[in-house]
Amino acid sequence: MSTTSTTTPATLTGAPDTARLRALLRRPAARKVLALAVAGLVLAPFAHAVWGSGGWPDALTVSVDEPLRSAGDWIVDNRDSHWLFLYFFGHISNAIIGAVHAVYVVLLALGWAGVTAGAALVAWRAAGVRAAVTAVASFAVCGLLDMWVPTMRTLALMAVAVAASVLVGALLGLAAGLSDRTFRALRPVLDTMQSLPAFAYLLPIALVFGIGVAPAVLATVIYAAPPMARLTALGLRSTDPGVLEAVESLGATGRQRLLTARLPMARKQLLLGLNQTIMMALSMAVIASVIGADGLGDRVYQALSTVDVGAALAAGVPIVLLAIVLDRTTSGGADGTPVRRGHPAVGWALAAATVAGFVLARSHAWPDGWTVAIAEPVNRAKDWMVDHLYSGIPGIGGTADWAAHYTGWVIDPLRDGLQGLPWWGAVLLVSALAWAIGTWRTALTAVLSLSAIGVLGRWDSAMDTLSQVIAAVAVTLVIGFAVAVAVARSRRTERLLRPVLDVCQTMPQFVYLIPVVALFGVGRAPAAAAAVVYALPAVIRIAGEGLRQADPGAMESSTSMGATGRQQLLQVQFPLARAELLLAVNQAVVLVLSVVIIGALVGGGGLGYEVVFGLARGDLATGLVAGASIACLGLMLDRVTQPTKGARDAR
Repeated sequence: MSTTSTTTPATLTGAPDTARLRALLRRPAARKVLALAVAGLVLAPFAHAVWGSGGWPDALTVSVDEPLRSAGDWIVDNRDSHWLFLYFFGHISNAIIGAVHAVYVVLLALGWAGVTAGAALVAWRAAGVRAAVTAVASFAVCGLLDMWVPTMRTLALMAVAVAASVLVGALLGLAAGLSDRTFRALRPVLDTMQSLPAFAYLLPIALVFGIGVAPAVLATVIYAAPPMARLTALGLRSTDPGVLEAVESLGATGRQRLLTARLPMARKQLLLGLNQTIMMALSMAVIASVIGADGLGDRVYQALSTVDVGAALAAGVPIVLLAIVLDRTTSGGADGTPVRRGHPAVGWALAAATVAGFVLARSHAWPDGWTVAIAEPVNRAKDWMVDHLYSGIPGIGGTADWAAHYTGWVIDPLRDGLQGLPWWGAVLLVSALAWAIGTWRTALTAVLSLSAIGVLGRWDSAMDTLSQVIAAVAVTLVIGFAVAVAVARSRRTERLLRPVLDVCQTMPQFVYLIPVVALFGVGRAPAAAAAVVYALPAVIRIAGEGLRQADPGAMESSTSMGATGRQQLLQVQFPLARAELLLAVNQAVVLVLSVVIIGALVGGGGLGYEVVFGLARGDLATGLVAGASIACLGLMLDRVTQPTKGARDAR
């Protein structure tokens, strides 16, 4: 009896624990982490004994600096005499310069009235009356800000770059869509083109083609062509097999099947690819100015060197307006909905205005008397904010104190912890995160990407950059998810925030660096602040849409059971929106990384500093190796934040 009374409590206590342990081990993610933990216990002592437990061991590094420097020196020495540059690269450069100049001359010949009316006519025909009104208002604002000539220069460069990007992307997408082998071969190439930072490939392009329009256009094509290629391939590969069988049964040839079935059915993806290509090409307008591209981007870049917030805003607003006009024009009717063009008289009026503008406009630029100077009042407002917010706010300090605390209390400890983490511990941690939400292929890709950084000898710099990314992503997600909840619960909040998010998402990254430098000084804090502002719109949109689209039936059931709003949010909406929330995290990481790299211009350090240093000095080894390390870091972060389809199905 006493034995029974003694053992029963232990049995009753142990049984639930055993059941919980068994239930935990039934989960695929838990089994994966357990397997990696066992592997770590076995392999970690061996790795420690052979290579140590500090940063990446020198014995496992491979230096490519000397071959790259030799290649850079050869390019510089032979650029003006070798036949490859004279008769191949030279002709490419001349063709690009001639095309951009021809488009620019046409835009100047049309005059401000002709360009504005022509843009409105195209927008009306493609997307309807609202898009036409938006085009007129946007080009008018560009003129009012005294940015007409820089806008035309940017538009000319954009026209050539987008045409080349669409042509290259469509050809690559066509090949990938029609051939599985080509699709598999092109996939890593497209991944590299999109993940490699623009600063990294600006350097080799500038070495080969020099400084000016040609390298700017080529860099834009490299950056903007992958979306067109991916979406073209997606559209062709997702064609309904039943339709293809029906067309084939009618005796259609392969060319006829492509032209009459596959391409028409892929129209939505093709238009989306065009839209994304234009948006990404425009985002390169400022970055390309580093290697001599004239226009709005050059105005923003020059304003950054003098911390002139007013001049940067005056040039940044037209870039935003161009993005809005091009986005509305190219996305109209892409979802299959009919375009509302209004009365046909609208089209005739716009056509007449285009002809009249061509005939009557006597000046190439916007009239001098129709301009509004905003630089001075904006700079006065900035000076007031700096004088009152930079320091001395009673009780809470100022922005300078916040920047110092953020750097000293968050980024520095995180950087020291990552750099002090054993290299094999970092590899195990990355493999566990990637395998837990993905497949073994995902984990292998993440581990190889992280290991490649160490092999290239950029481990400490990568950990410095990673600490800035993690710290900025944490702030972005806290603010973004909080705002997303408000957006999901209130249509009024969504409508109020939509124009703000549109502006923040289309404003060039460089523009954000200028006011944050004025408020926070030079260092890693302003780079993090700019990254947070740049990444917030995407996080808010994706997370808000996921929370809003929660199953109405589940929401009604929870309401009928007496759940509070907080309980519905945590127990119903968040679990149902898991995929969208993970996508928001993934996008936050990608966008924050892109700005943290550019933040090297304002003292961000890390891999971004090495890329900028290599570009400034023409050092191919430093810039290209750091750029490749950034690409590997971005690929690793992508794999540990985005679950694969196979992993989701396993759950």
